[in-house]
Amino acid sequence: MKKNSYVSTLLTRLTCAAVLFSAQGIAATLPQVTMMVGGIDKQIYLPYQLAQNLGFFKKYGVDMQLSTEHNGGVGAEEAMLSGQVEMSGAWYEHTIEFQQLGKDVIDIVQLSGAPGEREMCTTNSGVKTPADWKGHVVGVTDVGSGTDDLTLYLASRHNLTSKDFTRVGVGAGPTLIGALKHDRITCGMTTQPTVNAVEKMHLGYSAIDLATGEGVKKWLGGYLPSASVLARADWVKVHPAETQAVVNAMVATMRWIDTHSAAEIADHLPSDFVSNPLSTRQEYIDALTQDKGQFLPDGMMPEGGPETVLKIEQAVGKITKPVNLDATYTNIYAIKANELLDSEAKAGK
Repeated sequence: MKKNSYVSTLLTRLTCAAVLFSAQGIAATLPQVTMMVGGIDKQIYLPYQLAQNLGFFKKYGVDMQLSTEHNGGVGAEEAMLSGQVEMSGAWYEHTIEFQQLGKDVIDIVQLSGAPGEREMCTTNSGVKTPADWKGHVVGVTDVGSGTDDLTLYLASRHNLTSKDFTRVGVGAGPTLIGALKHDRITCGMTTQPTVNAVEKMHLGYSAIDLATGEGVKKWLGGYLPSASVLARADWVKVHPAETQAVVNAMVATMRWIDTHSAAEIADHLPSDFVSNPLSTRQEYIDALTQDKGQFLPDGMMPEGGPETVLKIEQAVGKITKPVNLDATYTNIYAIKANELLDSEAKAGK
């Protein structure tokens, strides 16, 4: 009996070792892909880290190496364009801007249909629409930035020109909060968790919602595709399998977001993402519950979205050449990803 027990134990250990070795071998052979995100701890960019933490990148066949851009450093989209990384987690609008420069960059999966921004205005300002900015100072991340473009476009939709009000760069987080607190600006465009902090400190309120699908339809006239995965078209052409694997992982993540609560999402993010000097964990969850509608459940480019982005780019004077919108994005990989996930669901995987 003792001999049989010893043999059984030995076989069990050898089997476990073989399984472990096999798993390590599979992980070691996964193709590596690098991606820089434009602020990986921002709530508007949470799907990238969530996909990593849920294990979806490895499940669908890639060893994803994520990084984040830093203030004063190279932007995520620029790092992708220069070849420092293969992909970037950034806004769709960059594909149009790069096309103007003769660079072929493509959006391979769309994660959000709203930019996640809110216009925070000082408590006693009385601002209800962009028309109320006339004669006031309005804060943007930086002059020429995406928030600046949105601000100018919102103003133009309410019959204001850039001469009717003043725009100043106030950054984000503590610097924007300081600008509101010391009355340097009447309103400022920002995202979570700064929105939470402004409201908690009773410095201001959300006057304009660009953080939900309903909000962008009201203020911009339609979906505004924002957070996405961008890659150089030549890289995608040479790496179709890796591209499909990344899109599979991201679409699986978007479906997961759609079917789980904000609290469950927070449970799968790094603790310092959801609890920091600007926001407690509960405040993060409350904000995500409010703004979760910005995320698209299927990774598909929303109909009319590219046209809305183009209108904004044209309104702020960034378009000087013809634009081929069809070349700036593709739904091919997202369609295949959804088909795969549907078949997995039917099979109970």
